[in-house]
Amino acid sequence: MDRNDFDQQDPDPCSDEALPATAPGDPVVVSVCVTCKTSDGALAGPAMFDAIQHATAERDAAVQVRRVQCLSVCKRPTTVAVSSSDGYTFLFGDLQPEGAGAVVSFVESYRRSMYGLVPWRERGEILRKGMVARLPPVRWSPEDGSAPK
Repeated sequence: MDRNDFDQQDPDPCSDEALPATAPGDPVVVSVCVTCKTSDGALAGPAMFDAIQHATAERDAAVQVRRVQCLSVCKRPTTVAVSSSDGYTFLFGDLQPEGAGAVVSFVESYRRSMYGLVPWRERGEILRKGMVARLPPVRWSPEDGSAPK
């Protein structure tokens, strides 16, 4: 898993108005696979999209929720990705609409974290169990491959 020393550090205690210089760029994009189906063939993605969109409706405009046709994690529906231009991309699977609040809480932590690297303990249990991948920011590429400091 991705539980390295950097991942366990406390995030910068910053308000949204004073995000750290290493905060991921706006907008934070939440991509929800709307073609995900359950093992019995029922379409599950649209309900997840609706739940996340509803949970974020009254929140910051710097968060965009979008439908995507496929995130290619078909064995772990429903799948959601959280990304930004200068931050890590997180991919979560095995989500249910009841987990929309955990996704929204994750996005809030993501916006305050260095490079969007949310500490493991700040991720809801459903997201810890549903972790599929964590990809580094595109514009960041240290020689040794370690997490940014």
